Amino acid sequence: MWSRDLKDLLSRVAKGEVDPDDAVLRLRDLPFEDLAFARVDHHRHLRQGMPEAVFAPGKTPDQLVRIARRLAEAAGAFLVTRADEAGARALEEAFPEASWHAAARLVVWVDGSRPLEPSPGRVAVVAAGTSDLPVSEEAAITTEFLGHSVDRVYDVGVAGIHRLLARRDDLHDADGIIVVAGMEGALPSVVGGLVAAPVVAVPTSIGYGASFGGLAALLGMLNSCAQGVTVVNIDGGFSAACAIHRALAGTVAARDGRVAGTAAEDAAVPVAAPRDGGGHLPRGGR
Repeated sequence: MWSRDLKDLLSRVAKGEVDPDDAVLRLRDLPFEDLAFARVDHHRHLRQGMPEAVFAPGKTPDQLVRIARRLAEAAGAFLVTRADEAGARALEEAFPEASWHAAARLVVWVDGSRPLEPSPGRVAVVAAGTSDLPVSEEAAITTEFLGHSVDRVYDVGVAGIHRLLARRDDLHDADGIIVVAGMEGALPSVVGGLVAAPVVAVPTSIGYGASFGGLAALLGMLNSCAQGVTVVNIDGGFSAACAIHRALAGTVAARDGRVAGTAAEDAAVPVAAPRDGGGHLPRGGR
């Protein structure tokens, strides 16, 4: 259950539109629902400001569908990561309006009558090369699912740095930046040296022999001389999206002068007021 749903339910109880006993029934599966093979965390959005995602590897298509049904009923949306074709087809059959992003290995479904709750802040997803796009799209689509607007800045690696500099305005306009790169993993250091916004670096497993499946890029990013660059796991586009979401939520809380509020309060920050005409946080918010 998302914070907006809980607020709506409590408001309707207060107005006498929903019987308290009916409300209790709707809340009976908080904080989790036991399906025997999985315990679905319906409470996560209230605690963390983002819902539980479903990691597909190791789960059968039937298990994926059963988990997705529970999330769909409780939250009106679900995100399945690292889905293979069999799992994605089963989800599409159960949810005809679901979107399977094959390259990113994501399945997304949103109830059309309950649009996603918007989150403040515009995010730029920057990819070094075309080979990095599967991870970049995992990051971009997850970030959009979490309610942020996303600008894609792709194929701007350091081998042709002029391509990145040509998009400098897009970098400066972003409230948060995810940088995805393989090979030697130099791009996050370059971006981190150009902007004040939070930068989350994602090493990819793209590269030749001595890249060691992304280890070279990971170590390069961890040793970045650009201050404050955050690094997630190899090929961790989903993790990067969650990290930038947390960073921007913290920026909003600090700007509004709130400290140590509940997760539900932090997740329910009004969106319209803090954005400027382009959907960004005010520049003083960084």
